[in-house]
Amino acid sequence: MKIIILGAGQVGGTLAENLANEANDITIVDKDANRLRELQDRLDISTVEGMASYPSTLQRAGAEDADMLIAVTSSDEVNMIACQLAQTIYNTPTKIARVRSHDYIKYAKRIFCKGALPVDVIISPEQLVTKNVKRLIERPGALQVLDFAEGKAQLVAVKAYHGGPLVGNQISFLKQHMPNIDTRVAAIFRKGSPITPQGDTVIEVDDEVFFIAATEDILPVMGELRRLDNPYKRILIAGGGNIGARLAESIENDFKVKIIERNLDRCNILANTLSKTIVLHGNASDQDLLIEESIEDTDVFCALTNDDEANIMASMLAKKMGAKTVMTLINNPAYVDLVQGGVIDIAISPQQTTIGALLTHVRKGDVAAVHSLRRGAAEVMEVVAHGDQHSSKVVGKALRDIELPEGTTIGALVRDEKVIIAHDHVVVQNDDHLILFLVDKNKINEIEKLFQVGLAFF
Repeated sequence: MKIIILGAGQVGGTLAENLANEANDITIVDKDANRLRELQDRLDISTVEGMASYPSTLQRAGAEDADMLIAVTSSDEVNMIACQLAQTIYNTPTKIARVRSHDYIKYAKRIFCKGALPVDVIISPEQLVTKNVKRLIERPGALQVLDFAEGKAQLVAVKAYHGGPLVGNQISFLKQHMPNIDTRVAAIFRKGSPITPQGDTVIEVDDEVFFIAATEDILPVMGELRRLDNPYKRILIAGGGNIGARLAESIENDFKVKIIERNLDRCNILANTLSKTIVLHGNASDQDLLIEESIEDTDVFCALTNDDEANIMASMLAKKMGAKTVMTLINNPAYVDLVQGGVIDIAISPQQTTIGALLTHVRKGDVAAVHSLRRGAAEVMEVVAHGDQHSSKVVGKALRDIELPEGTTIGALVRDEKVIIAHDHVVVQNDDHLILFLVDKNKINEIEKLFQVGLAFF
């Protein structure tokens, strides 16, 4: 597939790295020649220096025969205009734009359509991060929570703690201990290395366990792997920008929410738009302010400003002063592995969240969702099976008979409204949604070929 990526920032660069490793023809466009040179030195890609929204730049990038244009520059307007030009001049089949402004997103259905701006897919990092943090708040103790099949199933990552019922036991013990709940351990990371789980695999303390279940069964299963945290009640948000404001608005009816914002004008806006959230004017690293707001009684401290260093320092201070859980927004990927698991409980990477959403639309076949895991080391996909036993390599077969690439496991299927946990005897049917966990992302092409439908089906 020939793909043009506009913008060589963190998202554009990471996306280029992901796609270049999967035998795609990638061209990346940016005004920063040094950044382009750095990417070209380590990736098998083409680069074009220039303004992403100029027709001449798109022409030099090869837009006349591109299959897809992905606009992820730092400017919403440049991204939108580039998509318009790609459609008007080159009739590019698929156009994806990153749009940050809430004003644009609010009117998305009217703005991004054939009669207006021809953008096929809108990616809003702020919206994606907000949903991610909200899910983590709703699942106390989870390191990652991902929705599949419109929320019918969830994949959850937890750290196995000493004292959990399953710790020190084989995975097969889970079924004996919870006979009325069906779940599947999709993967285990032990000391940073992946382990393909088998029935006789023993869960050890500090294992990072990824399991999948119907959404209503998630909390009981979490209780088997660790002592369940009490439901969160008090949330303190540092930063009243787009993400902080959106999060407060989405949870203020269910939790006691406070938000700290340094800019007084922004505080006034927040106070007028949020109905139940308490808005505080101040610095989240102000020790006296945190004491005054009873930080020791705070269940979750969310540092969501645009400044990584400020987020990290505020989170470390809040944790030291008694906040039970701290979640920290970190834009620099190099910082994520350094801080998570220490004082900071959960490091949230907007880049990885955005990359997953973008990959959903790049993968071949009918892919309903893609999520990047462990800072891009692994991936989970929701793929829709099509065909019959004559035209498909998966439809009509029992799971035990499907030849999966090494390191790949099927966690569950969603059929109509029902979540079916993957057991060997389950037979795949047409239109089933299969949720696959890939430890080795180099196997993506094999997965895509596995789900291709033969011409006989059509």
